[in-house]
Amino acid sequence: MKIVQIGTGGWGKNHARVLSELGVLCAICDTNEQRSKEFGEKYHVNHYTSFEDMLNSEEFEGAFVVTPTSTHATIAKKLLEAKKHVFVEKPLTYKTEEGEELAKIAEKNKVILTCGYIERFNPAVDVVKSMVKEKKYGDLIMLEFHRENRMPLHIKDVGIIYDTSVHDIDTANWLFDEMPNVVFARSGQIKHEHEDFATIMLGYRDNKVAIITSNWITPKRIRKFHAICNDARISSDFITQEIKVEKQEDVEIIDNEKQEPLLREIQSFLNAIKGKSEHIVKAQQAVNVSKIAEAALLSSQKGVPIYLDLK
Repeated sequence: MKIVQIGTGGWGKNHARVLSELGVLCAICDTNEQRSKEFGEKYHVNHYTSFEDMLNSEEFEGAFVVTPTSTHATIAKKLLEAKKHVFVEKPLTYKTEEGEELAKIAEKNKVILTCGYIERFNPAVDVVKSMVKEKKYGDLIMLEFHRENRMPLHIKDVGIIYDTSVHDIDTANWLFDEMPNVVFARSGQIKHEHEDFATIMLGYRDNKVAIITSNWITPKRIRKFHAICNDARISSDFITQEIKVEKQEDVEIIDNEKQEPLLREIQSFLNAIKGKSEHIVKAQQAVNVSKIAEAALLSSQKGVPIYLDLK
């Protein structure tokens, strides 16, 4: 299998490393000539500064789009129209109508379109998902997510909701196995052009709720979530992948095998291209995350809840 990657800045360098380790990377494209050359030589693959040149010169089955959010729609559309399988780093697009158009093109051309919501492939989330599905501690009632860190230097065109909160929006949808019907949010900006802190409440059926808190203000890197069930509180750390279950006076540490989520995510996409039945983020699910992020921004601006009717 041959895979190309467009964009090598920020998180993209990790995709290139994993794709090279898996032996499928055949070409790199980056508008920064120095970076394109550096990664091309590092991984012994062809390198380009023009996406069109790469598209016309290379034979490949799939592509990774790891570029600024504002460029996702244009690049992904050309790839899908060329009948290539496409993995787009999150969020899928900034405008939901662009995401919906991409999903239609992918369906028409019978190719895979997926999006990089990596926490679905975090072993810690896997374990919690199994607990919730089996109702090991009763019904899942509430989810709480907390992420904080300094703003990544490579993020230029979106705020914290589209860059960071979207991870937890997708994870909440995945754990509840449904879409929210109402969004209420508060956000603001202190140090940056876009919003750099936000709290989002997602309302689901039967009064179930997810509360997502994110900020780019504090220096410590935190990535944690709690799942509140009838009979227990399940706590997990996205970074350490540790899981703790608190049930009345008892605290149980759950053993689970630690793995690199990005490797699992990329392997899943490659297996899906091969026709294997793999769990991947569906295009419509990624579009819905963008719709929810869009609603969160609108809610924050208007100061009112936004009601949704998602597929």
